[in-house]
Amino acid sequence: MTQLTLPAGMEITGEIKPGYEQILTPEALALVAKLDRAFAARRQELLAARTARALRLDAGERPDFLAETAAIRSGDWKIAPIPKALECRRVEITGPVERKMVINAFNSGADSYMTDFEDSNSPVWDNQISGQINLRDAIRKTISLEQNGKSYKLNDKVATLVVRPRGWHLDEKHVTIDGKRISGGIFDFALFLFHNAKEQLARGAGPYFYLPKMESHLEARLWNDIFVMAQNEIGLPQGTIKATVLIETITAAFEMDEILYELREHSAGLNAGRWDYIFSCIKKFKNDKDFCLADRAKVTMTAPFMRAYALLLLKTCHKRGAPAIGGMSALIPIKNDPEKNAIAMQGIINDKRRDATDGYDGGWVAHPGLVEASMKEFVDVLGDKPNQFEKQRPDVNVKAADLLDFQPETPITEAGLRYNINVGIHYLGAWLAGNGCVPIHNLMEDAATAEISRAQVWQWIRSSKGKLEDGRKVTADMVRAMIPEELVKVKSIAGDGPTYDRAAKIFEEMSTADTFAEFLTLPLYEEI
Repeated sequence: MTQLTLPAGMEITGEIKPGYEQILTPEALALVAKLDRAFAARRQELLAARTARALRLDAGERPDFLAETAAIRSGDWKIAPIPKALECRRVEITGPVERKMVINAFNSGADSYMTDFEDSNSPVWDNQISGQINLRDAIRKTISLEQNGKSYKLNDKVATLVVRPRGWHLDEKHVTIDGKRISGGIFDFALFLFHNAKEQLARGAGPYFYLPKMESHLEARLWNDIFVMAQNEIGLPQGTIKATVLIETITAAFEMDEILYELREHSAGLNAGRWDYIFSCIKKFKNDKDFCLADRAKVTMTAPFMRAYALLLLKTCHKRGAPAIGGMSALIPIKNDPEKNAIAMQGIINDKRRDATDGYDGGWVAHPGLVEASMKEFVDVLGDKPNQFEKQRPDVNVKAADLLDFQPETPITEAGLRYNINVGIHYLGAWLAGNGCVPIHNLMEDAATAEISRAQVWQWIRSSKGKLEDGRKVTADMVRAMIPEELVKVKSIAGDGPTYDRAAKIFEEMSTADTFAEFLTLPLYEEI
């Protein structure tokens, strides 16, 4: 095994395979160590603040716009100008940092590619480090792959790269500093920035990031302070780093202006991360016996609380000169069924048409086969303009009650309950085997969609409204009886891998336990 030279106080337990030493260099690890030492305590304080707030919500408190930041919301300010490489983001493709995916996404015809160290990536050590190698090679246009008799390499014209590091709640367990695990997000960010920022600038782009799972503007302030220190450390002008924040928690929806303000020198706008947002709503109101959402498939972007959130995000961004990027429909092409494929493609078209018509500057897809149809919807509205910041939406006036108008509550069906169990087992099994992005039942599932599935089951068991449309109450015993039946179905499609039995056990524990697990990825991470 290759020996690394580590900063004082740092230990790495992950295997150092050939080539890893090119990423885990003494200088890059020194930046990781400096940032983590400087900000670890604040990260833990902010995570503790999340827990304290969750307890207040459990006790019946309702989120509202913050009185202490009213002046920021009413103030006349804008974020710093957007760099040319990020002006046009009509279609953004997303996917994990696996080598073939990286090449195909760069070549997809999308304007931007959000490469993902987070929700669509299982954070096994090899995925995190080989992902850094893949991005380093892609930025320098040296990436290639020979697989199953096919050759993959980059086209001359490729998408603009945007990197999503892990969220604040995730550690990197293979790296400790002074005996404590470091932040997964800081680890991902610092390694990428150190190796690639100057190369990206030389090639006409820059170090651009997507920031996930934040719950408050104070968490955005932490990222901003990290950016300032990191730019100083490696000799970049302040404001070089640009970051788009995913608004994917109900608490962050009440602080969108404030989040943009905290990152204003480094902001590249906001994204409506719909799946984690739905999960967040379930999680934050999990103990409210009157809270109940219908089958997952019925909770769409046209549901009242989702519509309010989408329009508020759009209006907030454009008021501040910031890009507003729509979230991702989970639909994917269905190759072997033309009829189902036509329905799926129409669903994608409707989703992007609604976003474009509302005023969004772009939207997400999860598959190269969706880029062309999605691009057409934005071009039909935008023409040759890179964005539509001029759509200020003075007609939109979203109040706190609109963001909390949680409908539809019905129907909850046996098919919907079984679907959640089936998807949960299938996805957890794939994640444990190292794959965080899985097509299941013709939808692209990642950690966010799997979170909805297990959270709904947990909440339906406890809500007074958690009844099937035939009148039966959803119970833990009902769920336990269905799990082995759905496990058989999963194995008939995915194969009889050992991780699926373990996944079924984990799903049962998580969905029927007395306490709600904050993120399914936290206990799972201890198993990989």
